[in-house]
Amino acid sequence: MGAGVAQASVASHGPAASEQARPQYTHRQILEILSGLMLAMLTAMISNSVIATALPTIVGDLGGQDQLSWVASASLLTMTASTPLWGKLSDIAGRKLMFQTALVIFVVASVCAGLSQGIGQLIAARAGQGLGAGGLSALAQVILGDVVEARQRGRYAGFMGAVFGVATVAGPLVGGFIVDADALGWRWCFFVCVPLALVAFFVIQRVLKLPKAHRHTSIDVFGAFTITGGAATLMLLLSMGGKQFAWNSAWTYVLLGATVALILLAVVAERTARDPILPPRLFRNRTFVLSSIVSVCVGMAMFGVMIYMPQYLQIAKGMSPASSGLMTLPLVIGMLITSTGSGQIVTRTGRYKIFPAAGMLCVTAAMILLSRLHTDSPKLVIGADLAVLGIGMGLTLQILILAAQNAAASSDLASTTSGVSFFRNLGGAMGVAAFGAILTNRVASEIASGFRAAGIQRSPGGELGSPDAIQMLPPPVRSIVRDAFTTSLETVFLVGIPVAVIGFLAVLALKELPLRGSSGRAKALKEATDPGLSPP
Repeated sequence: MGAGVAQASVASHGPAASEQARPQYTHRQILEILSGLMLAMLTAMISNSVIATALPTIVGDLGGQDQLSWVASASLLTMTASTPLWGKLSDIAGRKLMFQTALVIFVVASVCAGLSQGIGQLIAARAGQGLGAGGLSALAQVILGDVVEARQRGRYAGFMGAVFGVATVAGPLVGGFIVDADALGWRWCFFVCVPLALVAFFVIQRVLKLPKAHRHTSIDVFGAFTITGGAATLMLLLSMGGKQFAWNSAWTYVLLGATVALILLAVVAERTARDPILPPRLFRNRTFVLSSIVSVCVGMAMFGVMIYMPQYLQIAKGMSPASSGLMTLPLVIGMLITSTGSGQIVTRTGRYKIFPAAGMLCVTAAMILLSRLHTDSPKLVIGADLAVLGIGMGLTLQILILAAQNAAASSDLASTTSGVSFFRNLGGAMGVAAFGAILTNRVASEIASGFRAAGIQRSPGGELGSPDAIQMLPPPVRSIVRDAFTTSLETVFLVGIPVAVIGFLAVLALKELPLRGSSGRAKALKEATDPGLSPP
């Protein structure tokens, strides 16, 4: 790995940019680096899911019931808005430094969250956690792209995709255990992330040795302000609309107008900047545009199910938070098997389009199956439906990033990766907000209709209450509430069907490009430098 090779030019903007600038790592070295990246991503993702079961306890301790949604959404807002910035900053300051900076921000914010004495302090700390998590999720994929050539990347990317599924199940389970443990308490939901993040920091420090690339880049201040501002105002509108203020209100129009204005200014900024955060040429890249569209669709379906399925399991099925977390195991297993398996096949064959196409078909099928759930649906059926969704997500998520990276110039690797991640997170935020609005409106209407049909003089007020409170209701009322929630959730999943179909059509329009790099060359190098390892 001579310095001359490591510092080869990366100025080309064509998709066929030379791979010679990439230093060669052995299989063992890649796995060591991958362990640090996966640990950091796991830490960031668990930080969001671990508080799900702790929110009622947190609000009971700190107060601020009316601000509860902000505890959950503050990190999603900053994570989404900051994602494009991390890619550009890594081009300027280096991948390793910015990744470790994101880890430090995340650790400091986690400690502050655990020490919070008021709901306002906690929301601010959660925003800091999201800022760090945005860097970790985006830069982990960028670093993997730097370390592994496209042809070999699939076999490792599958493990990165499986981290999300593990965090989805582990978070609520860990959170429930921490809250129930007398010796711990809800503050440890934030402290538990700190040791994992510190271990990831030192692993990356020891094993990640990237060459110094001399990139003559500058900070696009105007673009940073308009892109993050536009994303932030859109997130505020989606998070607060229908809750803190009505959709048909002055606040809605102000935030919508600000979002449109900032997006238009962002277009101007990126077209005139010398080193734009999201280069306009990316949007002339067919693969990047289509991958981003599919990412939005997958994000909407994925986050919508992740947020609202536990409510179905706890409200309609009467499960505990821990039991509802265990019910998502089929989804995680499906993701784990298909993400790792598809990655291995992509590495061997060099063909990848079939996987996101099949994945979006599975996501569509899962939306159809989930829309048919009822209060008396067997657990086996629920698990099978979630497994279908997990299979679809496993076949899609990492392959989309691989396809976009493969079609981009090496100099655009960070912008491309963070761009696709940005659109996936944005789709998730849109899905949670849109599905939540549909669910809230439908539940109020269905409960009112149920009471009228039963001849019960009761004003439900549109508020479901906690799952425990619902279980304490008189049997006739409890049955009406459960049926109303299940019927409303059916509508949510029905709305997810056309979203998944759009994603499938976008995948069909995706042009499959040959993966850069030679599997034979990588295999020969691995065996020459690390003969003790078995061939992949």
